[in-house]
Amino acid sequence: MKRYLLFFFLFLSGLVGAQSDSLENARLLRPRQGLPFFFQKIKAGKNLTIGYLGGSITEAGKGWREQSVQGLQKRYPKAQFSGINAGVGGTGSDLGVFRVQPQILDQKPDLVFVEFAVNDNGKKPEQIYRAMEGIVRKIWRQNPQIDICFVYTITADLAPYFQRGKLPPSALAMEQIAEHYGVPSVCMGLKVAALAKEGTLLFKGKREEHPDKIVFSPDNVHPYAETGHALYAEALGEALQQLSSQKTTLKAHVIPKPYVADHWEAARMVPFEQLKRQGNWQVLTPETDTVARLMKNRFPRLLKSTQPGDYLQVRMKGQACGLYDVMGPGCGQYVLELDQDYQQKIDRFDAYCTYYRSNFFVLPIDPQKEHTFRFRVSGEKLDKAKILKARNETIDDTRRYEENACYAGQLLLVGELIP
Repeated sequence: MKRYLLFFFLFLSGLVGAQSDSLENARLLRPRQGLPFFFQKIKAGKNLTIGYLGGSITEAGKGWREQSVQGLQKRYPKAQFSGINAGVGGTGSDLGVFRVQPQILDQKPDLVFVEFAVNDNGKKPEQIYRAMEGIVRKIWRQNPQIDICFVYTITADLAPYFQRGKLPPSALAMEQIAEHYGVPSVCMGLKVAALAKEGTLLFKGKREEHPDKIVFSPDNVHPYAETGHALYAEALGEALQQLSSQKTTLKAHVIPKPYVADHWEAARMVPFEQLKRQGNWQVLTPETDTVARLMKNRFPRLLKSTQPGDYLQVRMKGQACGLYDVMGPGCGQYVLELDQDYQQKIDRFDAYCTYYRSNFFVLPIDPQKEHTFRFRVSGEKLDKAKILKARNETIDDTRRYEENACYAGQLLLVGELIP
């Protein structure tokens, strides 16, 4: 009887402990199904390709992306590692789900890291579910032997969550998808938060002004390579070391029933050549245009119009439609028209537009109906000086800001085109 009671007590204690380990609790690693195919290929000494899908924290040169590839190469010298840089600054999982096919899957990766917790901060959980689930399903639909790992970075604003041992809302939403699909996750910002709490790390500053501190970043967000990114790479390396010793079954990843019915697995990019054009749209290439040259890593070609009233049109049925395009000094405004009974102004100039960058917009729609979208060039002139003033920026050269152009790179579509 005593032995039975002791066993029951231990079982109950373990059950309570498991129940208290809620997904909202921040952990360095939740191994789940692990990375079985990745480590099997490492043991076989194969060449491995790692995809890095994320925002500017992932895109950064000499950052955690490059450092993690170098760390793996050092730890496993018999294998050969290369990385795919699919980081796009200022964008989240709602663009990542469109990008994952052309920018990562077409290059046949063995492992994909997904980093969007910072850029998805503030978005509704339902938005994150749709996009993150779409990313997972697209990857495994193409190849069920590609391993996936979610990684969570940090900003000064998100640090209090980690310091309380909790995940911020964006990462928590991602954990729901990770748990549903058995995808491992790594909280790379956990140690950063702990060091800040104990006073040895400053989130923002100039490194030379604080020689006795670890200075994480110049702006509370984008880490220095030598400090913040190094801490990320160290945390990821520790998690990968734990995953390498995990006992897993070498079994193709199974796509279960969806977590949300309206996931965006069907998200895709469509070349602008498939759009109907009305007006004086120019086709720009890196060889013929300065902006196209600046954007050549994002788009092979661009469409451009400066004439109010010109439009691009598409008929479709599905869940969402939008454009992957450009924002910058010479940009203006779209008027998005849906089925001739709805209009929405889409500014392509904001307080950060002292330079050109890729951006996007997507409108969710009724999936039961056929829809006609028109992306029309607006005649409204934006007060660019006033907009820039919000960040204490000024117009340095009026010629750079004179145009109010609209650009288009790719159609973003969750659904099917109708001829």
